[in-house]
Amino acid sequence: MKISPKKLNAFLLFKLPSAYFTGVRTKYIDKEKCIVTVKHRWVNQNPFNSMFWAVQGMAAELTTGALVMQQIKASGKNISMLVANNRASFVKKATGRITFVCNEGAQVEETIKKAIETGEGQTLWMRANGVNTEGVEVSNFEFEWTLKVKS
Repeated sequence: MKISPKKLNAFLLFKLPSAYFTGVRTKYIDKEKCIVTVKHRWVNQNPFNSMFWAVQGMAAELTTGALVMQQIKASGKNISMLVANNRASFVKKATGRITFVCNEGAQVEETIKKAIETGEGQTLWMRANGVNTEGVEVSNFEFEWTLKVKS
């Protein structure tokens, strides 16, 4: 079964409802790239009338995590995935529709291959940039994913 935006959005509804109800949605995914959007609304705003940082973090994490999930599925192996660390920078108020993009699918594939070949846990830093409808960066997130083949 192929991972698609529709399947990821259904996954959010049932497994991560806080992300779903705040408007986080996958728009596109392929082997190399994932795009996730979220629109500033009353339910996801902070007291400063912009998008709450944690909502941006959920969208950014999904952008990177969906690529990891897809590559794990393609490997056919039972591999655990977990965020060990993250970093974030906020450049501008997040209002309107924010689009997060991660283009690091090739790095994920290499890391999973190495985990399978060595049998040892591997780590990988992935970046997701968030831009508004004018194309101006509002935030960027980095997630350190740990991957380990289960025995």
